[in-house]
Amino acid sequence: MILTVDELTRAARAMVVARPGVVRMRSVGESRAGRPLWVLSVGRGERQVLAVAGAHANEPVGGVSALALAEEFVRAPRVLEEWDCTWHFLLCLDPDGAALVERRFAERPTLEEYYRGFYRPAFAGQPEFPPVEADPRPALPESRALTRLLDELCPVVQFSLHGVEAGGSFLQLTRPVPGAPDAFRAVVAELEIPLEYRPFDGMGWFVDSPGVLVRPDGSPADERDPSGYTSRSTWTYPLRHGTVSAVVEAPLWSVAAVSDPSRVADPGREIDRASELLLSRSKQLEEVLGPLADRPPRDPARLPFYTAARELMDISPGVVDTWTTHDARGLGDAGLATTVGNSVSLGIAARRIPLRAAAMMRGAFGEAATGTAAIEALDALVSDWSRELDATFDARWVPVHRQTALHTRTMLRLAGQLLET
Repeated sequence: MILTVDELTRAARAMVVARPGVVRMRSVGESRAGRPLWVLSVGRGERQVLAVAGAHANEPVGGVSALALAEEFVRAPRVLEEWDCTWHFLLCLDPDGAALVERRFAERPTLEEYYRGFYRPAFAGQPEFPPVEADPRPALPESRALTRLLDELCPVVQFSLHGVEAGGSFLQLTRPVPGAPDAFRAVVAELEIPLEYRPFDGMGWFVDSPGVLVRPDGSPADERDPSGYTSRSTWTYPLRHGTVSAVVEAPLWSVAAVSDPSRVADPGREIDRASELLLSRSKQLEEVLGPLADRPPRDPARLPFYTAARELMDISPGVVDTWTTHDARGLGDAGLATTVGNSVSLGIAARRIPLRAAAMMRGAFGEAATGTAAIEALDALVSDWSRELDATFDARWVPVHRQTALHTRTMLRLAGQLLET
């Protein structure tokens, strides 16, 4: 079951009460709205490990994974003792974002149910991506809390737990870790979750091997997204301490075809097809909204939905430019759409961006606008595009226990590679 931030907090407190001295809990800062950022710690070893959950509001499973691994350590602390390790879990990095999207799903939700109420902040509002120093905007308090924690702990490894809505699993590492790719792929195979070879995320990262992306040696620490926003990234920030960051993606819905290694006859044509789809759907969304497209909602609580949706609508040309100019030389020669799996990943991304935008625009105007022609058309878009994504790629819901198992087993095996040497 997916838990709300309050439920995660209560469960963590119950662990502390049940095992005082073994499990500790503290706040390491506050969110923009004053919500505490809770860290749960298990073990008393000299070496530190940090797991960060809830970095994105639309990816709630990381908190459940963090709690599950903490409970495993409480039941069997021997592994932490053998590693001389203390493990820290930041239960939710963006509780404000989570508060905007928390809701109950059915046991086997549909993609349409997922997108109804969807929220993911605009790029500058995502705590893992604070602005570069040249940017006049201050870092978010959540970002500052995380970098302070990284400076305090100097962890051997920082795990960032994510959950893409549809596709396959993949791993991003800020430096090579011997044995990690094979360990990760073994976990994915055990859980029968497809491996995404060349995901849309991390396009500037080196494709070390199927499903594993590594930050290229000598590359700048900055991350630049299609909106033009440039971040110094909390993934690369702790490189100064010798920390390796591992970003673990667990899909909510799996798409088997993303792992198809068959070669594509004309990759350029596949890229053009995905680009045309993205641009046409973005234009369609603009037309459906009409004047509403440039009319922010009056309700301040709805404004974050509008801001994030408007940004996604505006970046489509930049995304297409990124796709059509991508040079894979020096990045493992894993070009876009060179295999069936690559082209499927690209096709999912082309649909996901306008669908997210449409879903958040619907959220921006709330129930008060229900019944107007533009909102009824917007509702139809969200419904049609969700169903088309599902049907086109035969998306299969991954039960929560398998999503969390992917996170927890990957963390344990990668930590073993780093701590047992």
